[in-house]
Amino acid sequence: MDEFKVIEIKRSVFENNDREADRLRAELKKEKTFLLNLMSSPGSGKTTTLKATIARLKGELKIGVMEADIDSDVDARTIADTGVKSIQLHTGGMCHLDAGMTEQGLKEFGTEDLDLVVLENVGNLVCPAEFDTGASKCAMILSVPEGDDKPLKYPLMFSICDAVLINKIDTKSVFDFDDDAVVERIHKLNPKCKIFFVSAKTGEGIDEWCDWLKSEVAEWNK
Repeated sequence: MDEFKVIEIKRSVFENNDREADRLRAELKKEKTFLLNLMSSPGSGKTTTLKATIARLKGELKIGVMEADIDSDVDARTIADTGVKSIQLHTGGMCHLDAGMTEQGLKEFGTEDLDLVVLENVGNLVCPAEFDTGASKCAMILSVPEGDDKPLKYPLMFSICDAVLINKIDTKSVFDFDDDAVVERIHKLNPKCKIFFVSAKTGEGIDEWCDWLKSEVAEWNK
C-alpha cells in the first residue's frame, strides 16, 4: 500500500479574506460610514423590506444601496426609484460577495457623503454566511412561508447575524409558523441576536427595526 501524508491545516482558508474584511471595516469606521450586509433567500422580501426601511430613514440618514446579483439590474432600478444612491454589482456567477468584491463595489460607488450603505447580498442562505464582507453589522430576513425550521437547517447564517427580521407576518394565517420556536432556535445559536417580526407589505414592525438600525449607525459613526 502506498504511503500517504496527513497534512494539518492550521490556517483558515478564509484568512486572507478575513484580513481584508478587518481592514475595510476599519476604513469605513474612520470614514463614519456604516455598512450593513443584508442577506436572505430569494423571495423573502429583501428588496421590499429595504424599500420600507429607506422610506422610514432617508429623512434622517444619507443612504446608499449596493445590489448584488448574479445577473440583471432589476433590484438596483427598484431601489433607485426610492431616491437614494444605488448601484448594481454582478458577481459573475458567484453566489456571494467577499471583502475584496465589496471593497471594489464601494470604491466605484463612493461612500464619502453616506451615513449608511446597505449591501443587499446574493440571495441564498449558504455562501453569503461564509464570507466576511467587512460590514459593520450583518442582518438577514427569514420570511414566514420559508418555515420556522430554517435555523436548524442553516445554522451558520443565523449564528453570524446581529439581527434577524421575520418578514411576511401578515401571512401567518396561511402558513404553519411557530413564533416561539423560531425565536428559541435562533437564540440557541445566537443569544445576542435581535429579532424583529415585520411585514414589509403592511409596515408592521418596521419602526422597531429602523429604530435599532438607526441607533447602530449612530453608535458606529460617533
